[in-house]
Amino acid sequence: MFDIWLPLLGGLVLLVLGGEFLVRGAVRVAERLGVSPLVIGLTLVGFGTSMPELVTSVRAALDGSPGIAYGNIVGSNIANILLIGGTAALLAPIAVSSAALRRDGGVMLGVALAFAAIVWAMPMSRGVGLVFVAALALYVYLAFRMERVSAGADHGAAYDKAAALEAVDPAVTPSPVAGPGMPQSLATAIGGLVLVVIGGGFLVDGAVALARSMAISETVIGLTIVAVGTSMPELVTSVVAAIRRQSDVAFGNIVGSNIYNILGIGGVTALIAPTEVPEQIVRFDSPAMVVASALLIAAALTGFRITRREGAALLAGYGGYVWWIWPV
Repeated sequence: MFDIWLPLLGGLVLLVLGGEFLVRGAVRVAERLGVSPLVIGLTLVGFGTSMPELVTSVRAALDGSPGIAYGNIVGSNIANILLIGGTAALLAPIAVSSAALRRDGGVMLGVALAFAAIVWAMPMSRGVGLVFVAALALYVYLAFRMERVSAGADHGAAYDKAAALEAVDPAVTPSPVAGPGMPQSLATAIGGLVLVVIGGGFLVDGAVALARSMAISETVIGLTIVAVGTSMPELVTSVVAAIRRQSDVAFGNIVGSNIYNILGIGGVTALIAPTEVPEQIVRFDSPAMVVASALLIAAALTGFRITRREGAALLAGYGGYVWWIWPV
């Protein structure tokens, strides 16, 4: 088991550390190139907490392990809502604005429904991947326009996702103060990318070995252990936001992460390594993701806040989900 858990846990550590260095370096490079802080936040920082999922899913798909690739995406979204959302709400009730619920919550639910319908009808082809990536680009563009028009009065989920990461790691925040030079920033970004790629390889290898040793399908391992592991950045940022009573940011971080996961990670994975999505995910886990998304919206509609009792219910729902899919 040492040969299995060492690459599994070591891969997660390298993914998280590498993702942090990659974002830090990329932010400083973008600053040197004159990119606006808002664009940096919505793109580079916004994708920061999604890097572990992205590299892991792409690597798994390239290695011929679609159960881990798409189990990671779907499982991460379910964990974001039930596990992370429930934990954050238990720490502090999550306030939700009606505008955020209608706009971003609706997009999250619509994207989950679209994914579930598409994988039911066809493989994740390059054409589907291109549509997903284009949809994410449109979403980020509209988020950029909204932030400029609202002037901070009504932030969207994409902004809150970046804000949650910046609150945990101020080093990724665009700053007017002169930072490291271009060579050092590039070296940090490239070094982070190397760590992410190596970590993703270790994680996938460890996950495949764990599935074989326990006689469990790769899909179940992807939906649970890999998904929760790669969702650790979202867990940390949402918990910190809840502890600091920035509950609106916690909600936006969860919703924004789910949108980025399906459109960005699902789209890029399909573009690089098109494949069939495993039958279990098509028939059960994708619909479960849709149900979890609807539950989050339903909980938020009750007084535009997710209470501690509702957070406990979400956590219990995650326990029930894992119990249901895990073989006995």
